[in-house]
Amino acid sequence: MNSTQTIKGGPVTRLLLNDRGGRWFLGCLAVGTLSVLVLNLLVPASSPLHVSTYMVTLLGKYLCYGLLALALDLVWGYCGILSLGHGAFFALGGYAMGMYLMRQIGDRGVYGNPELPDFMVFLNWQELPWYWQGFDQFWLAAVMVMLAPGLLAFLFGWLAFRSRVTGVYLSIITQALTYALMLMFFQNDFGFGGNNGLTDFKDILGYDLQADGTRAVLFLLSSVALIVGYLLCHGLVSSRYGRVLVAVRDAESRARFLGYRVEHFKLVAFVISAVLAGIAGALYVPQVGIINPGEFSPIYSIELVIWVAIGGRGSLYGAVIGALLVNYAKTWFTGAFPEVWLFALGALFVVSTLWLPKGIVGIVEPLINKFKQRKSEPVMQEVVDHG
Repeated sequence: MNSTQTIKGGPVTRLLLNDRGGRWFLGCLAVGTLSVLVLNLLVPASSPLHVSTYMVTLLGKYLCYGLLALALDLVWGYCGILSLGHGAFFALGGYAMGMYLMRQIGDRGVYGNPELPDFMVFLNWQELPWYWQGFDQFWLAAVMVMLAPGLLAFLFGWLAFRSRVTGVYLSIITQALTYALMLMFFQNDFGFGGNNGLTDFKDILGYDLQADGTRAVLFLLSSVALIVGYLLCHGLVSSRYGRVLVAVRDAESRARFLGYRVEHFKLVAFVISAVLAGIAGALYVPQVGIINPGEFSPIYSIELVIWVAIGGRGSLYGAVIGALLVNYAKTWFTGAFPEVWLFALGALFVVSTLWLPKGIVGIVEPLINKFKQRKSEPVMQEVVDHG
């Protein structure tokens, strides 16, 4: 293509022009989403093709995990920041949404208090804490879903990156961060339900959370959020900013020597990643019906790293595929062989580390390219013969 030619199509088409894998991924995701909705809402339950509401909810949860994996891959795969605390941002977004859902219960709770959630009545709280004020409004909850994890990521990243903390030291600090938050949220007097967390949600925006239609809409929103998140991350890593991020990942000292404010590039990526993780948590909570301090557990953040490693670090759609496949395997194993799952997960991580450094995508992409090359060889030969 010479300099006078223009790329036809909309901004999304131009963005994905050189991302064949991304186009296939988004296309399959869109088709799969529409197919699930049609088979759930339009096909009768008596049909073998019917997709149950339980399965729709399960798939919606997987999509939230996919968005979380995408968020981690942005900072780990393209910036070299191995965060072992991304579960904290996911949980903060979930708690922000959970607070809104708790306020919507009103006097339908066990104790019938129109103002205080049940756990506050049980603990003899007399009034609603100041940090719960306003969460009866959806717009405030939506803002806090992004603001809470984004602000925490900004403060943490500003201090860590300016101090030039990198490598394993940064990973340990992020793990310590999520562990400290877990201990805080476990306390009953902290005002977030303690060990039990927030649950018994009734509705969202006036719609019954248990209704099939509401579940379908939440599934659709999860898919849309994943698509938008992918386009955002792909736009970032494909831009000049993304090229600088990769340079920071591969040779931070050299990038710094060339005059780039490395800490600023890291900070922007870290905050965007945290916001995406918070949105994933907010979509996750109304679908699973609970959020508790266990979501802050460092083991969940480590498991997230395994998803990305298995799918393919540095490949946005690979990270999502890894999250979907590993969580599907987790659902199957914990149902069929519950005592085997942790061993299987550990084996997957060892195999991906030793023999699949680029994950599943590192296997599939070369095979596809080789197949296309073989397919195009007869055509090229025919052109040469007739030339």
